Amino acid sequence: MDKIEQDFLHAMQTVLGQPNTFVPLHEPEFIGNEWERVQDCLDSTFVSSVGKYVERFEVMLAEYTGAKYAVALVNGTAALHIALLLAGIRPGDEVLIPALSFVATANAVSHCGAIPHFIDSEFETLGIDPHALNDYLKHCSLSSSEGLTNRFTGRRIAAVVPMHTYGHPVDMTSLIDVANRYHLPVVEDAAESLGSRHQGQHTGTFGGLGTLSFNGNKVITTGGGGAILTNDTELAQQAKHLTTTAKQPHRWEFFHDRIAWNYRLPNLNAALGCAQMEQLPDFLARKRLLAQQYQDVFRDIEGIGFVVEPSNSQSNYWLNTLRLEQPSVSVRDRLLTAANDAGYQCRPTWTLLHKLPMYADCPHAPLPVAEQLEASLINVPSSAKLAGAET
Repeated sequence: MDKIEQDFLHAMQTVLGQPNTFVPLHEPEFIGNEWERVQDCLDSTFVSSVGKYVERFEVMLAEYTGAKYAVALVNGTAALHIALLLAGIRPGDEVLIPALSFVATANAVSHCGAIPHFIDSEFETLGIDPHALNDYLKHCSLSSSEGLTNRFTGRRIAAVVPMHTYGHPVDMTSLIDVANRYHLPVVEDAAESLGSRHQGQHTGTFGGLGTLSFNGNKVITTGGGGAILTNDTELAQQAKHLTTTAKQPHRWEFFHDRIAWNYRLPNLNAALGCAQMEQLPDFLARKRLLAQQYQDVFRDIEGIGFVVEPSNSQSNYWLNTLRLEQPSVSVRDRLLTAANDAGYQCRPTWTLLHKLPMYADCPHAPLPVAEQLEASLINVPSSAKLAGAET
């Protein structure tokens, strides 16, 4: 075992202790009113999309994020799908998204019949680099009667979707400036960033629409779930209508006025979400403590650094992330093997989306930073319960 592997494992043990069982990457924690809220929901028999907890959960999300409206849906992919449709995405459009992202970002674009157009990342934030985006659009786009057009494909470039990677906020101030310059709608993929803020403003509230995820591995969970955030009354109404099969309200009649989706979050899941939201400040505080422990220990490890929150931002540190100072897939994979063999679940970042078979023919900008990040990032165990576990 090389020195870098030995140092890596020693640092992991210092932060997390010697594992008696396998330490998961991120697991939920149910130590509040989850059992009470879910039991109340079961007792009411309102376990589907009608019930008091859905609206309560939406109000809690809106109040916490500062958005005027939150619309709770079955998962983050469904939320992003509908948000893109509401932003005016049409079949055949191109949508600018980061190459370094979870596959759901690209899948939501595809569900609209549109084409992902992959953009490079910024080293500090891990998300879309606004300055690289601006330079790229100068080269590849032109204005037309349809709006912004890809000069090489002839297709409309219809929106940009920043994704806040591992909870670290994109430089939204700069990105909004670029989007406004090119008249591009902004739809934020804030699936990973509940509790993260850029210049004091919560992620998911900078563009016309933003989306969240409450999968089992997120900061809070509803089991499965997502939400659309918006300050636009009409968009919020449309989001609820389209995700409730476009049914017109009536005491007994079934009349639907559009082809739509059955995407609303069930009351049972929302009950769990309400109990989780009550504990969100504590979850975030303990996750920040764990991040600080990693940062302190890895500060003196040669060849490996800890990814800290960007300047002018506060991250939820959803997944704590290490970065090799010299990108190397072989070194990365050796460390991953050593960690998982020792009982610490660690993983690399996602395969860049343009390398996946279904997206290999999609347009993309030069991706030098994303390629470096792919070869250098390692996610380490990040559950809130791990804070203070060092020996």
